Amino acid sequence: MLNQQDVIDLINKGENSYVEFKEEKIKPNDLAGEIVSFANMEGGTIIIGVSDNGTIKGISIKDMEERIMNICRNNCIPNIIPIYQEMVINGEKIIILTIPKGTNKPYYTVDNKYYIRVGTTKRIASREELMRLFQASGAVHFDISPVEGTNKKDLNIDLIRDYFLKYNMFDLYDESESTVDRILVNADILREGVNTKECTVGGLLIFGKNVENKLTQSGISFAHFRGNDITEELIDKKQIVGNLPDIVEQALVIIKNNIKTPSTIVGAVREEKDIYPNVVLREALVNAVVHRNYSIIGSKIRVLMFTDRIEFHSPGKLPNTVTIDKMKIGVSYARNPFLVKYMENLRYIDQLGRGIPMIIKNMKELGAREPELKEIGEEFILTIYRPN
Repeated sequence: MLNQQDVIDLINKGENSYVEFKEEKIKPNDLAGEIVSFANMEGGTIIIGVSDNGTIKGISIKDMEERIMNICRNNCIPNIIPIYQEMVINGEKIIILTIPKGTNKPYYTVDNKYYIRVGTTKRIASREELMRLFQASGAVHFDISPVEGTNKKDLNIDLIRDYFLKYNMFDLYDESESTVDRILVNADILREGVNTKECTVGGLLIFGKNVENKLTQSGISFAHFRGNDITEELIDKKQIVGNLPDIVEQALVIIKNNIKTPSTIVGAVREEKDIYPNVVLREALVNAVVHRNYSIIGSKIRVLMFTDRIEFHSPGKLPNTVTIDKMKIGVSYARNPFLVKYMENLRYIDQLGRGIPMIIKNMKELGAREPELKEIGEEFILTIYRPN
């Protein structure tokens, strides 16, 4: 609940991504749109009885609470329950609605409009934004959606054969072409199209050839800076492409080659000491490639190395029910269940949610500052600090 000084401060600062002013005569559908836009994003506050320029005009309608709650129940789908407050400031009564970040996205209005909050305004979500909202809810999994213009020739059949030989105990090369196609469709590696079978996003990411040509957002951008700031001199820069297992292995080698490893002499033998354990780096890389949001077309995973830390930037907000505090105790959610399943079978992950707790435990045992997890805009960032 906000106190009076909190509200005065919000009004003085003006409208922004999290605060909206409305006068009392706002139409029900317009208010529903504002409420939906906040719920679909990070939540926010609507102050009714204040003009766009921050002038407190107050409200005179007597049954505003009942009207607003009816709008939340009847004009917002699924219904949204805000925190409702009334307050008197400068002799004028105003209403404060605190809209929580939605846990049942995407929300839409009774006239079937999906709104999001951008800056100081609401707008209808684009196709890509709507896809991300559905993906965050778990209703749609982008990793099994088809990639337009692809076909079986874009897959490395030898890799797929090896996979099925090892984990399913049969040889694709003993099967007819039609049977192979059926197996690949049932495995979600291919998807039935109108006139052809297209590769899925996940199928390409795990088994594709020249994946970066079809999924330009795939891969990792690596940069190593001389110092602790992104403005420092660039020591090394790499673009890492390929299928996900190859990307993880390549990235691990590149990171290790860029780490100055201290050593000590024990007897006549030089012993090198790992600053960042392999298990920590591998887990951070796998976490990034498996859980990033691949529907964000224009962004790659970024690994930024500084003197005192390594940052792993993964495109995409955390899914609906996941919080940073939950991640620290091992609660996980599969944004990309296809990728999780196949990378688990390939022994890259165990699907038990132990990755982040393991990273934190290992680095703290080395005497390093606790790894930092944060969400900024459309990115999730894991920062691993160099031990002292």
